[in-house]
Amino acid sequence: MSGTLAQAFRRGFLGNAPAWYKRLVCAFLLANPILLVTLGPTVTGWAVLLEFIVTLAMALRCYPLQPGGLIALEAVLLGLTSAESAYQEVITALPVLLLLMFMVAGIYFLRDLLLSVFTSLLLRIRSSSVLSLTICAAAAVLSAFLDALTVVAVLVTVGLGFCDVYHRAASGKRLEDEHDPARDEAVPELHARSLEQFRAFLRGLMMHGAVGTAIGGVATQVGEPQNLLIAKQAEWQFGEFFLEVAPVSLPVAVAGFGTCLLIDRFGLFGYGAELPSDVRAVLQTHHEERASRALPRDRQVLIVQAAVALILVLSLAFHVAEVGLIGLIVIVLATSFTGIVEENRIGKAFEAAMPFTALLVVFFVIVAQIHDQHLFEPVLQGVLSLEGRAQAAMLYVATGVLSAISDNVFVATIYITEVKAAFLQGATTHEQFEVLAVAINTGTNIPSVATPNGQAAFLFMLTSLLAPLIRLGYLRMVWMALPYFLVMTSVGLAAVVWLL
Repeated sequence: MSGTLAQAFRRGFLGNAPAWYKRLVCAFLLANPILLVTLGPTVTGWAVLLEFIVTLAMALRCYPLQPGGLIALEAVLLGLTSAESAYQEVITALPVLLLLMFMVAGIYFLRDLLLSVFTSLLLRIRSSSVLSLTICAAAAVLSAFLDALTVVAVLVTVGLGFCDVYHRAASGKRLEDEHDPARDEAVPELHARSLEQFRAFLRGLMMHGAVGTAIGGVATQVGEPQNLLIAKQAEWQFGEFFLEVAPVSLPVAVAGFGTCLLIDRFGLFGYGAELPSDVRAVLQTHHEERASRALPRDRQVLIVQAAVALILVLSLAFHVAEVGLIGLIVIVLATSFTGIVEENRIGKAFEAAMPFTALLVVFFVIVAQIHDQHLFEPVLQGVLSLEGRAQAAMLYVATGVLSAISDNVFVATIYITEVKAAFLQGATTHEQFEVLAVAINTGTNIPSVATPNGQAAFLFMLTSLLAPLIRLGYLRMVWMALPYFLVMTSVGLAAVVWLL
């Protein structure tokens, strides 16, 4: 009896995750108290941070919320941080959480329009390289005026729609049939190879689009959450911010778009997969059938969604309210005028956003621990001890490295606050302070593409419902982001040193 119960507990712990991974998480949990007693809180704090990154890397095997949550909970119990500190981090990040809860759900109610528009784009542009550059550039432009998470939510929604259409057709299912695109058992061997190539094609598009959000997000005051904070500290308006950052952001954009063309054209780093001809035929047929069978009701839905999408873009561009609240407006408008009034149909839209929202709160516990244990302070003090161009260059590098392993908004908050304090104390000139502000902005935005945890938009894509469908895991995202990271980071550093 006891053996059976013990086996039940073993099976219940982290569910279907590999046995070796379960043992690894247990080893983390057992090692942390020992590290705290023997090596102290600083070493333990770094260990907890690296352990959490491991749980992100295993996102396709086990959703990071559970193992990462256990590690974060232990950090609180060991006194590395406190519930109060974690709560303060959550309060600071409330706009991001509202964005996730409401904007991602709002995009769900625009999926018919988005799928129609992107299907037309995909079918008209036959060159993979041109299509990749178009997606990357469009994501960059949108992210400069909207929000990177919103743009990635659009990409994920479109990707899910494409996967469902082809996977359903390859499985011999009709539109009205129940279907799970995560299960390949019903896909005959005839279509299996095309399905894998289609997944590779979508992986490339999604990563080009995700990097595009970073290219555009660095350039404007509203592109990323930390940009607003930096602009406030530097007292820059929208135009001033763009001009101050332009010596770095524009060369980086050119380098990024050039990288997009090259890696896709020559099939490097997992890019360059063409859309299979049979997949194109399925998408074409689906698009034409929907158009030919469209009833007045279907056209009415598309008109409403187009109107709501226009309201969304204008509201975000002019910042009429917090982004999350604009998402709530989208939900209200899109459902009110398309007849979606049942609670269960509305609730379905929140399925994609809520697990990631919970994961992000767990992540803020780790951020609170970094803050409470002052893990980044030695780097900060070392950078501030330098002068001139060396100081700006090292600040760019330091914020970039730290953003890639933690959170770019958190890193920017710490560094711009300290740099502003140094300026107010007379330690730097106003001109040098502005150079350092640009270095922090570009450092937290550009090198952070190296890892999925560097930017919330990347982390959302990693943990989205789309990632397992197209086999987009942590290490694959790191590998596919590598050429962008190397080229854009190098160009950005050169621009910080020579053009500011």
